[in-house]
Amino acid sequence: MGAVKKQQNQPGIARWRFALVAALLCLLALALIFHLARLQVLPEAERGYRFLQDQGRARTIRTEEIPAYRGAILDRNGELLAVSTPVHSLWANPQLLREASAKQLRKLAAALDMNPANLAKRLEKYRNKEFMYLRRHLSPEQAGRVLDLQLTGVYSRKEYRRFYPAGEVVAQLVGFTDIDDRGQEGLELAYEDWLSGQPGAQQVVKDLKGRTVQDLATKREARPGRDLRLSIDMRLQYLAYRELKKAVAENDAASGFIVILDTRSGDVLAMANQPSFNPNNRSGVKAAATRNRALIDQFEPGSTVKPLTALAALETGRYQPHTPVDTSPGYIRVPGKTLVDPVNYGRLDLTGVITKSSQVGITKIALDLEPNALRELFYRLGLGEAVGTGFPGEAAGILPSRSRWHPIERANFAFGYGLTVNGLQLAQAYSVLANAGLKRPVSLVLSGEKLAVEPERVVDGELAKQVTAMLETVIGAHGTGKRAAVEGYRVAGKTGTVHKVGTDGYADNRYRSVFAGFIPADNPRLAAVVVIDDPRHAKYYGGEVAAPVFGSVMAGAMRLLRVPPAELAPAAQQLARSLPAGQAPVANERGSKS
Repeated sequence: MGAVKKQQNQPGIARWRFALVAALLCLLALALIFHLARLQVLPEAERGYRFLQDQGRARTIRTEEIPAYRGAILDRNGELLAVSTPVHSLWANPQLLREASAKQLRKLAAALDMNPANLAKRLEKYRNKEFMYLRRHLSPEQAGRVLDLQLTGVYSRKEYRRFYPAGEVVAQLVGFTDIDDRGQEGLELAYEDWLSGQPGAQQVVKDLKGRTVQDLATKREARPGRDLRLSIDMRLQYLAYRELKKAVAENDAASGFIVILDTRSGDVLAMANQPSFNPNNRSGVKAAATRNRALIDQFEPGSTVKPLTALAALETGRYQPHTPVDTSPGYIRVPGKTLVDPVNYGRLDLTGVITKSSQVGITKIALDLEPNALRELFYRLGLGEAVGTGFPGEAAGILPSRSRWHPIERANFAFGYGLTVNGLQLAQAYSVLANAGLKRPVSLVLSGEKLAVEPERVVDGELAKQVTAMLETVIGAHGTGKRAAVEGYRVAGKTGTVHKVGTDGYADNRYRSVFAGFIPADNPRLAAVVVIDDPRHAKYYGGEVAAPVFGSVMAGAMRLLRVPPAELAPAAQQLARSLPAGQAPVANERGSKS
């Protein structure tokens, strides 16, 4: 009887449980329907819709940066010196990429031209990060081979890479950018704000693998950088670079540079350096090769400032070009030093002192001048202060000022020791002579504003012309710079051979060969300075090493600029013939070692 009653109770319990579960499921369904209605039908639906939309966008819509195009750098004729080209940089989310199979990672390494083991090490190194670069600055074809693998966690972004069509020819002047296309050296750094653009922003839709599937709205347009046009004429730059490189190699020199200045405008037309480097591939480049020596290096100008000392003498009114100077017996004792000429030149005039580069003659003149007169003239010509090109690291040089000058200091100063200049400063000083005493602003960049600036008169025009006539005799048969001559043109210039400073003072067997001058002397167009540092062959005089570079470059420059030749000035020939007969054309350019 009890068994029958138990069997009757079990179906009742089962029905109750079934009803309870069914009721709960109905309640859940009703709750879901109510929630959907609240989101889409009831008055609160609009807020719910916006919530869902925002959540969906947060998972699919991203704001990406639109890279800005960097402005190009061009020469004065529009030839490209630096230009940005579009490239692709591949990056990855290591946390997602590590989930790929070993086979997929091997394919990825092959497409990236990487060692699979190195790729695995990088993934391990960045395992807790969400970003790492795979490869930067790939061509679209290279990036496409990787993206075609369709690996989760691998993405691409558009960037720009700087390319330098002229390569090593103008590398130190133009400079270069870093991997993020920001100026790092040279004019790329100096004009970073001008060249760099303003990145934009754009909303895009991405799929589950992080790939862009749709472009939405542009939130901010990218603003490209502005182009920069330099004063450089690449025709002259190639010419100067070729001749400089040849001279440095032939003389086994450590380095060298040449700077060419337009005397009429103050524009720098060429600035070449050796050694150089390829800015498009800087792997293994030494820091010394990236230095723009014409602006950054300071050096003692040596005998190239002797004409400036002669100018200071002319300004006193007590000297004329033919004022006699007795250099006998070929040496002079100054407290602390004995200065000598290679031979006893005897009686010279002021012009002959410059022609022969007489150490004794220029010392006697310097000791006869008021102590600060020479320094004041050097300063007027632009020595001792930065030229103002804005180039990073531009040297201002050293122009000492003393209340009392020791005689040996006055002598050294007169023939280019005890002060330092950079190449462009020296070219500007010679440009003042070429412009009959007018000093013009010097620039590396073309600017219409500069044309409105009136040149400053710093030297009497007639005196500057007299010094120019002296400098023409230096290029004559009896001068130290005859190898700088250019057939059919009158050349004015001065050689210099400077002892280099070593660990124990001035070295006896290490030199810096210098030539500074301008052409044509009768109607100057170009001023130039050539410096060959530490030539290691038997010849080292400025007239033997630097002067031939000037002559070769200026001969080509006259043709390129279509400057018609002119006959040599009778006045310069007469000055050369007026020198005492029988004197050897060998000249002393070394200077004191004090």
